[in-house]
Amino acid sequence: MSNSNEAGRTARVLVAEDNPAVRAFIMRSLASAGHQVSVAADGQEALDILTHEKFDVLVTDIVMPNVDGIALAMKAVRLFPDLKIVMISGYAQERMRAHNLDTLVHKIIAKPFSLEEICEAVKNALTSPATNI
Repeated sequence: MSNSNEAGRTARVLVAEDNPAVRAFIMRSLASAGHQVSVAADGQEALDILTHEKFDVLVTDIVMPNVDGIALAMKAVRLFPDLKIVMISGYAQERMRAHNLDTLVHKIIAKPFSLEEICEAVKNALTSPATNI
């Protein structure tokens, strides 16, 4: 099983999650799967990081302070059309809200999720055809 993206290099993943424990879990999970992982504590910090570094996948919580995951996803795909997006949320109503973004988001994962689920979602996002415009 390869952990590289289509260009044959390690995938770069940005994780935007306001809960430090969940953020650390995702970071460790994706790093152990061979990805280069950077983290942001909220959507605004993620946008700042995205403007300075290139990433293959954005994993974002939906509910965050400052800029929420949905606003982050909408801004990110406008600025970086090749960026793949995986969303996570513990709130059913927020997951429903995100389903309106089906053309922008590759996967919506419900909390709690396993190491395997987050790694598989990123892997699938990396290998899926670009859907962003």
